[in-house]
Amino acid sequence: MLDVLKPHEPPINELASKLASLPGVEHVNISLSEIDQNTESVKVSIEGPEVAIDVVRKNLEELGGVIHSIDDVTVSKKKLGLPHLGPSDELIKHK
Repeated sequence: MLDVLKPHEPPINELASKLASLPGVEHVNISLSEIDQNTESVKVSIEGPEVAIDVVRKNLEELGGVIHSIDDVTVSKKKLGLPHLGPSDELIKHK
């Protein structure tokens, strides 16, 4: 979860679409947490198989935003290939 300070423009729906179009990004969620006369503080959640934080930061900066902090990180490792065969598992051979 990124804590981002951004100008009022672009609106959060356009910002979300821009971030979702980045390579390796599959899902973007943005929620408004504070608003003042010139800026908005938003919480940005980005999910995908290969999210590059440097690319995200660059795109946010191009739109006038700045990452204040990274407040939450989730990492998962996906197993590829065949599942582990335990003692009770059987192999099925195809002819």
